[in-house]
Amino acid sequence: MPRFKDYVPHGVIPATLLAVNEDFSINEGETRRHLRDVAVVDGLSAITVNGHASEVHACTFEEQKRILAVSLDEIGARLPLISGVYADGTAEAARLARMAAQEGASALLVFPPNTLSMGGHLRPEMAIAHYSAIADAAPDLPIICFAYPEASGVHYPFDTLLKLFEKVPSIRAIKDWSNNPMLHERHIRTFQALARPVNVLTTHSSWLMASLTMGCNGLLSGAGSVIPDLQVALWRAVQDDDLALAQQINDRIYPLAQAFYAPPFLDMHNRMKECLVMLGRQERAVVRPPLMKLPQAELDRLRRALTEAGVTREGALDRAA
Repeated sequence: MPRFKDYVPHGVIPATLLAVNEDFSINEGETRRHLRDVAVVDGLSAITVNGHASEVHACTFEEQKRILAVSLDEIGARLPLISGVYADGTAEAARLARMAAQEGASALLVFPPNTLSMGGHLRPEMAIAHYSAIADAAPDLPIICFAYPEASGVHYPFDTLLKLFEKVPSIRAIKDWSNNPMLHERHIRTFQALARPVNVLTTHSSWLMASLTMGCNGLLSGAGSVIPDLQVALWRAVQDDDLALAQQINDRIYPLAQAFYAPPFLDMHNRMKECLVMLGRQERAVVRPPLMKLPQAELDRLRRALTEAGVTREGALDRAA
């Protein structure tokens, strides 16, 4: 059973990183430390593990199970835990969902199978069957559908998403990475107004303020592993219709967003790990291959971005006023 029964994904949801040793094994102690640092921030709705930010692509089933168990043990009494379901096969996805439910997760974040990259958007019944199997494996857990951009090749067209919501009622939110402001706003206006509303959680962290002002009911972001306090402050300012304050907070987020999400995009969480080291919140920044250590020029750029954002080593986290 979920530890937080009837949780509906909304609000500010950081996706946390995974601490890794030099031999690429999981560093549980530093992972726990990172979870505590993020969870202490007031105003979070939940925390996500086993997602992109925690290098789920390079983690085995047993490692994902252990990551969830460690996370639940460390912060599961304080906040709902959302566990990623990242698998190319439906049977494995259902297995991951069942495991997350048995361990005590409060929701699932379901990634699109890479199998669909060769025209899967033309066969909506495939997505429906995939999600139905996951919902059947974890009937008590709400599902967040991770909606990728069209350029990815694994996107769900607008009409497919509507069919998914109809056929799989446990889908309660989408993590919107449409990367298309016009489509993003259509998602917000349509999905959140359905008879059975589906919350739009933006993951457009490179233009977060603009996205939130369109009316999203939350955000789910890897950048929240470094600046959860600033994300909460921005979310609250937008909810309060305080544009001046939102702009002030966004001015602080801007240099880090520019640094995190610069090309190559795949290094975004690599960069976040390095920032945690620079801030004294982690011992080392090791990523699993094929990801690699960042060059010195990148590290220098990240240090400058932290300085410009006013994010410092003092305290567990830099608090946003």
